[in-house]
Amino acid sequence: MKKLSVSFPDGSKDIKPYGVRVADLVPRLGQFKLPLVAALVNNELCSVFERLEVNCRIEPVLLNSVQGAAVYRRSLCFILAIAARELFPNRALILGHSLGNGYFHTFSDDKPITLDDIEKLQARMKGIVAEDQAIKHAVISYQDALRSFEHSKQTETLLLLKQMNDSRIPVNTCRGFMDLAIAPLVPTCGVLKVFELLPYEQGFVLRYPPSGNHESLEPFQDNPVLYSVYNEYKRWGRILGVSSVGSLNRMNRPKEIKGFIQVVEALHNKKIAEIADRISERSGEVRAILIAGPSSSGKTTFSKKLAIQLTVMGLRPIAISLDDYFVNRDKTPLDDKGEPDFECLESLDVDFLNEQLVQLMAGRRIELPLFDFKTGSRRASGKMVEMGERDVLVLEGIHGLNDRLTHRIPRDHKYKIYVSALTQLNLDDHNRIPTTDNRLLRRIVRDYQFRGRLALETLKMWPSVQRGERLHIFPFQNTADAAFNSALDYELSVLKIYAEPLLKEVKPFDAEYAEAIRILSFIDYFTPIPPQFVPRDSTLREFIGESDFKY
Repeated sequence: MKKLSVSFPDGSKDIKPYGVRVADLVPRLGQFKLPLVAALVNNELCSVFERLEVNCRIEPVLLNSVQGAAVYRRSLCFILAIAARELFPNRALILGHSLGNGYFHTFSDDKPITLDDIEKLQARMKGIVAEDQAIKHAVISYQDALRSFEHSKQTETLLLLKQMNDSRIPVNTCRGFMDLAIAPLVPTCGVLKVFELLPYEQGFVLRYPPSGNHESLEPFQDNPVLYSVYNEYKRWGRILGVSSVGSLNRMNRPKEIKGFIQVVEALHNKKIAEIADRISERSGEVRAILIAGPSSSGKTTFSKKLAIQLTVMGLRPIAISLDDYFVNRDKTPLDDKGEPDFECLESLDVDFLNEQLVQLMAGRRIELPLFDFKTGSRRASGKMVEMGERDVLVLEGIHGLNDRLTHRIPRDHKYKIYVSALTQLNLDDHNRIPTTDNRLLRRIVRDYQFRGRLALETLKMWPSVQRGERLHIFPFQNTADAAFNSALDYELSVLKIYAEPLLKEVKPFDAEYAEAIRILSFIDYFTPIPPQFVPRDSTLREFIGESDFKY
């Protein structure tokens, strides 16, 4: 019998038979106070039912880790899909967008979801958890997968499969329910004890514990701004007939996809024009436009397009770069690791910024600063500006929505805009595409195209970027006067062409390999769209290059 060499977290090695399951080796992985939900096998995230076929190193993935929390959330969605199928077999459950620490859900028939329906779903989920049945991982033939998903009326999953030709399809099964295995789930349902179904708008939110806390739910924090944006774009997706990767792939023929891209880009431009109209209606009152959003949300292109629309309305936008207001490098605050924290508000000379803004709004002429990133110091730029009656300032930066940034400017003189990439596409019936992944792919491509940074480097820094967003951007989302969704329904099919070779450079000995493989696995479902179909003024050009705008 063929043997394998297996390395364990304590540094020991052992020889095991070919095909041994990770679950059979759990005693060698250490003593855990928390549930084991998955494992890293040569830095690839795997189910505990995975069979080992090569020499490897195994590490446990526990419930309180970032990866463990993601496994927990996917597994909750899986048992909700089971409960919905058992209680409402003629209604298709649709997994929507994230909302705080939860996922918004509806049914595809758009019929009202009653409180009684939600209580029944939650009770059935708790019953499934109490039974503690195994969630089994299997590989079935392509033909069997087609038959199964057709029989269960999982139309989006079936559509996705019809554009594939893999002979072996990975699936997860439990209580007679089957779904595509996009990523590992918990080994048994009994782990999923902490959750809640909360009625919300026309559907409900499946709430889960925050990362690092597996024992309790946090108080629900409503986010009406993001919900309204998501809801609007979901509605547009349905009108255009593209709400999943399968429906996008089906449209991916030269004539059809070109027309679809034109409509999607026109929608973007229309939304920007509408925001400009609202600002113009307050001309004379609004003196500063503040634009903020998370990394790779397309803020810069949005700012440039908004400036064009404002000019059409007879206003003169004056762009002010917040990067030029950094304090000198030797005065930059340090983070908890003792490293310079360039993302905190205190890294900016807020008092100097406000002094200049007040002078501008009083009609005085000022000289803008220029921050020299090579020397780490600020100096005079020689650029003089002053504001006329039809002029409006445009400031873009991560702290734009925080009123502390512009504390000397009255609130009614400010118009705050939140920009993010909130994809409305689902992978299939029950598997969503996180909006974070959309932005991460943009960042990977842009970092390589314009900064010569490898995907591995971007993946390493991404957790720190997300931490900054949670601290400095997301808490202020609901203070925005307007929100703009920069996601383009076709963009992942374009980004795939650039990102795939970059992600394949991340190797199994890299700690970020699990994340690289996860992203590669989901973009594999997209049929590529040639980048030459992307308009030269598209937000996507900010990341792939050859834009008509200068950055």
